[in-house]
Amino acid sequence: MPLALILSSFVAASRIGGAAQQYVLAAHRIDPVLAPTAMFGRSPARGAQGQPTAPDVFRRMLADIEADAVFGLVDLVLTGHFSLPEQVTIAAEALERIIRGAAGRRPVVIVDPIMGDAPKGLYVKPEVAEAIAERLVPLADWITPNLWELSRLAGREVGDAPDAAAAARALGKPALVTSVPGRGGEVGVLLCRGAEAVLYAHARAESAPNGTGDLVAASFGAGLVEGLPPEAAAERAARAAAEAVDAARALRAWDLPLVAIADRLVAPGATVRVERL
Repeated sequence: MPLALILSSFVAASRIGGAAQQYVLAAHRIDPVLAPTAMFGRSPARGAQGQPTAPDVFRRMLADIEADAVFGLVDLVLTGHFSLPEQVTIAAEALERIIRGAAGRRPVVIVDPIMGDAPKGLYVKPEVAEAIAERLVPLADWITPNLWELSRLAGREVGDAPDAAAAARALGKPALVTSVPGRGGEVGVLLCRGAEAVLYAHARAESAPNGTGDLVAASFGAGLVEGLPPEAAAERAARAAAEAVDAARALRAWDLPLVAIADRLVAPGATVRVERL
């Protein structure tokens, strides 16, 4: 069974962060190992007061995971939320050890540079955002920023899909950008790798639960581990996000119903419009 290491938040009662990604990966028969960077009872967007994982505890946690030889077995690494810059440093050092020890079996490394979003802007400490950009992004095979985060990383205004493609190319890092506007009220994800840029768009819902970015990153990573071409993995991830939002609306759910629709995440029925830029 493939194995994934997740370095992100644990939220007990909300389907966001690393805990949500565990459900997505499990649906794809990928065994998840979560090293939580923070613990919450419910979503911080609902006013939860959580607790960051102390850096020495986070370091010891990763050392224990490494001692069980997991670093040598991992097929996928997902990084997400960090509360403290020291956590980012510890995560980067762990990633460097994983990559060095991989030999011919290098895992896919996906960095979701969680920093903020429009219209609120930055919602992590500035030093955390800087550490992610300086230490984690260079180690990534793929980054999965939202449109606002891409703008911050690139140091330029990003408003639409062509802007996002240009910004991603300037960074020189393959990217799957979320929350990209499409035509006539659409929203989607943009795959950008070298000269290639493809938008996978669907109708924007009036409201959607938090966590779609976490879902997209995990679904995309699962596709790459399964051997799908990036284009196919991105399309399935976009369709899975649309599927989950539609299901949440149908069930009148506060959160993405990831367990209830596990089979539909693997084979989503939602359609997307594919546009090559």
